[in-house]
Amino acid sequence: MKTTLSMMVLILCLLGSSFAFAGGGDNKKVTKKTKADKKIQWVEMSELEEAMKKEPRMVIVDVYTQWCGWCKKMDKTTFQHKDIAKYVNEKFYAVKFDAESKKPLTIDGQKYKYINQGRRGAHELAVLLLEGRMSYPSMVILDKDMSKLTIVPGYMAPAKMDKVLRYFGDGFHAKGIHWAIFDKKFKSKIAQ
Repeated sequence: MKTTLSMMVLILCLLGSSFAFAGGGDNKKVTKKTKADKKIQWVEMSELEEAMKKEPRMVIVDVYTQWCGWCKKMDKTTFQHKDIAKYVNEKFYAVKFDAESKKPLTIDGQKYKYINQGRRGAHELAVLLLEGRMSYPSMVILDKDMSKLTIVPGYMAPAKMDKVLRYFGDGFHAKGIHWAIFDKKFKSKIAQ
């Protein structure tokens, strides 16, 4: 019995050391990295300017509110999808912006603040980004020069989001390919 127990301990130790030697020994770090890779790396609006100076990229801005049910659904489904997260992290800076945030912001020397309008107000930046059409959620896509390319209002399932992201992220819009043509021909690898 003692010999069998000693042999099991020895085998477990050998397996553990060979696992560590093969690069799998630090499980916590590997797991954390894998989980981080599967989540969108959100950037604060106030950090975006500095990030763009270091590495210009296209930007997606998720304009949402705290009370919006579809915004919460998009957070739990679309933005949690591993393929969406991976593609966003590779091609874009992703910003979440609460349209009703009361926190003032200064971007490129311009100050933006919350404007109270009855029961619910809106942040000036949200009004500017959405061109006054306050619909939540809305995704705003900006180019590398921070010029607005489009506003996509409403909830998007992962496959639809994949299509929109790839249209801009892979440069089809810049090649002059019309959205209607791209929309008909592109087939997302993400299940509907």
